[in-house]
Amino acid sequence: MQNALDVAALDAAVENVHQAGMPGLFAEVRDGDQVWRGAAGVADVATGRPVTADMRHRVGSITKTFTAAAVLRQVETGRIGLDAPIGRYLPELVPGERGEAITVRMLLNHTSGLAEYLPYAYPSLKAYPALADTGPESLDDHRLTRFDPAELIATGVAAPAVGAPGGTPGVYSNTNYLLLGELLQEVTGTTAERCITRDVIERAGLPDTGFPAGPDVDGPHSQLYEAWFGMIDPPRDHSVHDMSWVGPSASLISTVTDLNRFYGLLLAGEIVGPSSLEQMRRTVPVVSQEGRIIDYGLGLHPMEGPGQGAFWGHGGTVWGGGALAMTRTDGKRQMSVAVNMQRWNRLDSSGRPQPHPVDHALAALYRVAMYG
Repeated sequence: MQNALDVAALDAAVENVHQAGMPGLFAEVRDGDQVWRGAAGVADVATGRPVTADMRHRVGSITKTFTAAAVLRQVETGRIGLDAPIGRYLPELVPGERGEAITVRMLLNHTSGLAEYLPYAYPSLKAYPALADTGPESLDDHRLTRFDPAELIATGVAAPAVGAPGGTPGVYSNTNYLLLGELLQEVTGTTAERCITRDVIERAGLPDTGFPAGPDVDGPHSQLYEAWFGMIDPPRDHSVHDMSWVGPSASLISTVTDLNRFYGLLLAGEIVGPSSLEQMRRTVPVVSQEGRIIDYGLGLHPMEGPGQGAFWGHGGTVWGGGALAMTRTDGKRQMSVAVNMQRWNRLDSSGRPQPHPVDHALAALYRVAMYG
């Protein structure tokens, strides 16, 4: 049988991202039983230690798919109503009329209207489009800060609403997923992290995936270099960072192999049932953190090439690290990519990120991985 994966093209595409300015990256692409794994660049710019495709990595908001799957599993048991008001479960966190108007579904698909707490937790940061007014000082100030999720949620709830409950386009907000973590704890009697581990990670058989017990990444991993739009030059390592600032919204550690396994099983209906999966793939327009309108389901979003079939998955960023995992609707073709630098784009005079060769090289890698 002819190999459907163009190994030479994939090797070249990964190397091109490194040559464009990414310190290191690694990936796994699957087409049925055929698997390609590749890496290029360094895990540590000081020592030259190379990246390898089996490294553990902070995968950021890819965590949201895991959290959404755990919530849907509780919906299947009847403990959570998908269209029930969050105030029924957490009246002290979202009180009054707002708690009655915002449903669990609205938290999952970012149509709650709740603001992002992040610029309040990290005061030197600002949300898009006010990037030019930001600075990276908070990142170092809060490296080892242990945040209380209820306090972060309270900040997001108290901030001016970014929309009416259920209105579209929704606005992407980590406040929604911290609330879902508290919801899981309320209905299961255990922490969201333990619930997600038991009901999703262990169910999927992911040996190298888990939530961090402290600020370090356990096992072989890369340093994570944060550039903050050129304001940190050279980029600074943030691989040691307390992840309580995002918790069950974006703190998961995984590998590219585990991510492909997870999304393959999820889209095959083996993590949640077929009706739950159908709900997860019902999308609404949402304003992303980059200010773009994207289609977003319940912890899942699609990517589609011209004339190509849809892929489903999620992307994620943390301070210094990023990942993207996408699986074709039929489950056959899969891609997971991890990079060890973030916010490499410098800003123009209006505060907009300028194009960078890394952007073009990553887009080319995604095209080869998904369609090549």
